Amino acid sequence: MKRDRESAGIVPDPQPAGKRPQVLIVVNVEWFFLSHRLPVALGLQRAGCDVEVAASVEQNRGAEIEAHGFRFTRLSLSRGSTNPLRELALIWRLYRLYRARRPDVIHHVAVKPVLYGSLAARLARIPHVVNAVPGLGYLFSSAGLRRRLATAAYRICCRGPRNHFIFQNPEDRDGFIDAGIATRGQATLIRGSGVDIRRFQPWPEPDGPPVVLMASRILWDKGIAELIEASRLLRARGRACRIVLAGGPDPANPRTVREDELRAWVAEGLVEWWGHQHDMVPVFQRSTFVVLPSYREGVPKALLEACAAGRAIVTTDVPGCREVVRHGENGLLVPPRNSQALADAIDELASNPERRRRMGEAGRAIAVAHFSEESVVDATLEVYRGILGPQWPAVRRTA
Repeated sequence: MKRDRESAGIVPDPQPAGKRPQVLIVVNVEWFFLSHRLPVALGLQRAGCDVEVAASVEQNRGAEIEAHGFRFTRLSLSRGSTNPLRELALIWRLYRLYRARRPDVIHHVAVKPVLYGSLAARLARIPHVVNAVPGLGYLFSSAGLRRRLATAAYRICCRGPRNHFIFQNPEDRDGFIDAGIATRGQATLIRGSGVDIRRFQPWPEPDGPPVVLMASRILWDKGIAELIEASRLLRARGRACRIVLAGGPDPANPRTVREDELRAWVAEGLVEWWGHQHDMVPVFQRSTFVVLPSYREGVPKALLEACAAGRAIVTTDVPGCREVVRHGENGLLVPPRNSQALADAIDELASNPERRRRMGEAGRAIAVAHFSEESVVDATLEVYRGILGPQWPAVRRTA
């Protein structure tokens, strides 16, 4: 890739900044940018910003980012690394990049970019930092030393008047405020990364036994153990339904399920595994309803897509998931880590097609009213307007 050379030695941008706001978006991996942050970047571009994207590469999709008119810089960022020397080297690389580019705004997405990038931005004296916290994940899914250390790390790296935070659910926002990481004036709530309501449309259910879809990375914290046990319970009841996993293990995540464990469940007949999917439209077309028994989320994009696709949902009553599902209206909420309740909810929807239909219609209306990509882009541009002020009249709401 023509700009990958910059990962070895960051060089200053030869083009003058002019009067256009310079925005650098830093994401952990390039595929996540394309799946979750591309609409925001395009919105900033349309609003008059010059946008650069920096990310590590896992699926060799940097050229896709450049095809949208963005500059792309490849980072050497290992999501699973805990080696102190490698982590310090990453902070140094980010500092060098920030000093070379001198953007008006750096927009961090995900844990390491937010933590290390905020520290590097402070050292590089970047005037404005936007930290998008898509979900606090396994670091905050339980109490104890791990959570206290994570809170301390955020407090050390991310405090200060230059930082602004975008949260996807109120629990995450209030947790940062209560911990003294952010003030209320620095925290904005934007529920999720949005869904393309034109691309995801309501489709008729497939014929045959109900296809219960879990579209997610295969992690223990997504509730996979509870789903497997629920599958055993449903089979013991004689309930004829197909539980499908669309996604794969994530070796960079310490809570990943091993592939041999996953294949053992498939061999036992408990689940079908469709693997990682680049295009989710045909996956939802082949599904009857959707399940996600996660322990904690930001706002899951898979649930937004399910709503837009007119699919009823079974999910857990936890931060992030309950932002999308209204119990009894567009889905069912169950307690986390409760296989029996999960099996009962799946059974209820599997045996009631009329209720699924009503819930799917309600979910579609919720997606259109509250979770469209356009609404997320507009809300993000409002954050930028508040940061950049009247000296950047090019930043405006999208049409």
